[in-house]
Amino acid sequence: MGAISDGLDRVRVFALAAGVAVDGSAVHEPMHAMVVWRSSHADKLHQVYVNGRLAGVTHDCGERRLVIGLLSSWTAGLRVEVFAVPPGEAHADLGGSLESQQSQGRVEVGWLRRTGLPFGGAVRVYSNGGDGEIDYGPAASEAIEVWPVWQDQGGFGMSRFGSSDFGYDGSAAVGFGCGLFGEGEFGFDADAMRWVSGELEDGVYRFGVKVADAFGNESGGLESGEVVVVRKAGGVGEIVIESYDKGSGELVIGMG
Repeated sequence: MGAISDGLDRVRVFALAAGVAVDGSAVHEPMHAMVVWRSSHADKLHQVYVNGRLAGVTHDCGERRLVIGLLSSWTAGLRVEVFAVPPGEAHADLGGSLESQQSQGRVEVGWLRRTGLPFGGAVRVYSNGGDGEIDYGPAASEAIEVWPVWQDQGGFGMSRFGSSDFGYDGSAAVGFGCGLFGEGEFGFDADAMRWVSGELEDGVYRFGVKVADAFGNESGGLESGEVVVVRKAGGVGEIVIESYDKGSGELVIGMG
């Protein structure tokens, strides 16, 4: 059957604390991390791969976290992936069959899908291509449909608050999501959307977002700050310590 990637999401990687000081600061365990995820596969074990190499296997079908060893990487970020596998293939290294991917050159742009966004509309994402001003030309945009399925508008009844259906007209609306209850229309406009770019080359990127309705009307652009993408950062060399103040803990580092 091989590695299964469907049905897995919310993969997160956390540093491990090797010790905690009195002031609450922590010293991280070197070259180790905890990986947690969510999976719909109740009858499968899970494998974790780091840059395509098998790093660990769960021992129970209900486990959704694993401590793994990390690889030394001085030129690029590490790619951590989780796959579900049948118990009989749990200890088979399937790294050779995994699709080779690069993940250190992507940028994510997110926003809240408020109920005020137009039905039948789309969010358009523009970029400066890594240099200069943002290109708002039609060929440079990528459209994301705001409401891919029909949804009712949020509300707490057709009449005064607490005096009518009290929420029944919001049963098909956006929902309370993301823990943002109270941020807008009693939380109904707290649904989050996101756009993830493809692999980007080195550069200083800026992104712009516009909202268009079904009639072609378009809002003004909301622009991000600068995002620096460095796909392969070189190692740092010829560094010397110029001074160190033991009392203040200030360390000054210069180039040799």
